[in-house]
Amino acid sequence: MNTRTSLDRLIAWSPVLLLAALGALTYWLDLQVKPPAPPNDGSGRHDPDVFLENFRAITFDAAGKPRETLAAKRADHYPDDQTSEVAQPELMLTEPGKPTISLTAQKAKLSADRENAYFSGDVHVHRDPDPPSPSATATPQENGEITLTTQYLHVVPKRSYAETDQAVTIIEPRGIIRGTGMQLDLDAKTVKIDSRVSGTFQPQPSSR
Repeated sequence: MNTRTSLDRLIAWSPVLLLAALGALTYWLDLQVKPPAPPNDGSGRHDPDVFLENFRAITFDAAGKPRETLAAKRADHYPDDQTSEVAQPELMLTEPGKPTISLTAQKAKLSADRENAYFSGDVHVHRDPDPPSPSATATPQENGEITLTTQYLHVVPKRSYAETDQAVTIIEPRGIIRGTGMQLDLDAKTVKIDSRVSGTFQPQPSSR
C-alpha cells in the first residue's frame, strides 16, 4: 500500500471515534452551568453572576457505576451575553464493554444558545484501546489507543461536528499524522485535514 493511501485510511479512521466525547463534554458543561434568568438591572458589564469552583459531577449507569465524569477548576456564567466559561475542564466517559475516552483543555467556552463549544489551550483527547473480545476480528493496531492534540477545537454537538484551524496531531498504533486545520463530521463519517499533512507509519504484519 502506498503512503498516500495509508495516510487517507488513517485520517478517515482515527478521529471519528473521538468526536462523541467532544459532544458529551459540551452537554455536561451546559448541565452543570445552568444560566439563570438575565438580570433586569441595566448592567452591561461582562461580570459573572454565577460560578462553581473545584467541582466534579458524576453520572452513574443503571448498575451504579460511573458513566460520565466532569471536573473543572472553575466555571463562570456571564449574564450580559449568556455565555459560560470553564477553566481546566476534564471529562471522562466510561461505559462497560467500550474504551474509556477522556478530554482535557485549559479553557472551554459555551455560546449563549449552547450550540457551540470552544476549547483552547493544550486540547487533548485520549481513547483507550478496545477491551478484549473473543469474537473481535479487528487487529490490535486497528483497536489500539488513540490521542488527538491541538491548541483549539470548535465543537457543534447537534451537528456532530468539530473543527480547528490550528495544528493537529493524531497518534495511534499504526502511526502518527500531523496537519494544519481539520474538520470532523460524525454523521457523514468524514475527516478532512486542510494542509501541511505528514505522517509516520509503523510497519504492519503482512496478512497471509
